[in-house]
Amino acid sequence: MTKEPLQTEKDIIIIGGGPIGIACALECKKRNWNYVVIEKGTLTNSLFNYPKNMTFFSTSEKLEIDSIPFISNNPKPNRDEALEYYRRVTTSNNLNVNLYETVKAVTKTANVFEVKTTKCNYTAKHVIISTGFYDIPKLLNVPGENLDKVTHYYKEAHNYTLQDIVVVGASNSAVDAALEIWRKGGRVTMVIRGEKIGERVKYWVRPDIINRIEEGSIKAYFNSEIEEITPNSVIVKTPKGLVTLPNDYVIALTGYLPNFKLLKNSGITLSDDDKSIPTYNSETMESNIKNLYLAGVICGGKETHKWFIENSRIHAKRIAKHIEEKSIF
Repeated sequence: MTKEPLQTEKDIIIIGGGPIGIACALECKKRNWNYVVIEKGTLTNSLFNYPKNMTFFSTSEKLEIDSIPFISNNPKPNRDEALEYYRRVTTSNNLNVNLYETVKAVTKTANVFEVKTTKCNYTAKHVIISTGFYDIPKLLNVPGENLDKVTHYYKEAHNYTLQDIVVVGASNSAVDAALEIWRKGGRVTMVIRGEKIGERVKYWVRPDIINRIEEGSIKAYFNSEIEEITPNSVIVKTPKGLVTLPNDYVIALTGYLPNFKLLKNSGITLSDDDKSIPTYNSETMESNIKNLYLAGVICGGKETHKWFIENSRIHAKRIAKHIEEKSIF
């Protein structure tokens, strides 16, 4: 006999346990609202999956939430410091967070939301979606992309030592990976769709990668794209024609996308241009579905560079203020 899933009533359900989801939980706790954060992975799952040696562009005070001090040993905090900070904020405030629980559907009947997950069925008066964008990579859509040697994430350089590596992209993540792998003894070639290294690359890193390319330590093909990946090579389409490179691993760091499927299935409309920006009120963060709110990076649609921790942490307070003004609790 199949066990019926548990029904749990909440005032607010927060989908996503990243920094902005944690900020939303803090606002709920202040007001004694009955809430839960549902996260499909570990706490701050996206940050956890960042490269081990990653350094933030922002200073620590710009990564703080709810004016809780973030003390860093460096001018720019690193991944491990951020994980420690958000973990301590969560545990010291006894926030109600359910980890390793995936939201399958959000539906609304009358004035009540039903949120189905892999572990439970919830009902709630309000839902906040703050799922970020790091879980769905932009694919190259080329033959061979499904080979085991291809990855869309980068963790550390040691396993790439003495190997022929192709890094696809010219953003912060691609540049960091290329430099670190080269310094650990990997033979690195970058394949870049544009004509130069991205302008948004961290200012203290950009001169380094440009110099390494100019001196020939790291090879780079600009205005180029991968045509095909084979077990032992990569075929690159360049302005001068096709080039075949010996290859052991491909690291395709071409960006990531929000969970548009969850938004659409929840009834949220997206802009009909190539940006796919979800509909929401910038003052209240309420979407086109009453009492369904958006917070954080997901507000930018495909423009994932528009929103990040330091300029979207205010979303939590805007949402809480709007809910509070309704005086329904």
